[in-house]
Amino acid sequence: MLQEKAMVNDALAMVKTNLTAYTTAITECSNPGLRSAYQQIRNNCESTQYELYKLAEVKGYYQPATMANDQDVQQLKTQLQSS
Repeated sequence: MLQEKAMVNDALAMVKTNLTAYTTAITECSNPGLRSAYQQIRNNCESTQYELYKLAEVKGYYQPATMANDQDVQQLKTQLQSS
């Protein structure tokens, strides 16, 4: 039987894979109704991912990256805008 940490990490990995698949489907979908349905499913999936992330963080299963400082954020924004 898997430990809780492994189960949460597996669920997070699965949700991330699903989010990628939904995003691809949305960008390739020409039917407005189907596109909207995919977007709703993706939004629900994103909510699930965030809830799993919060659980993993609270339980110490996931250590988020340190926050970037404002100067680094501004530098990256400038670089991306000039691309």
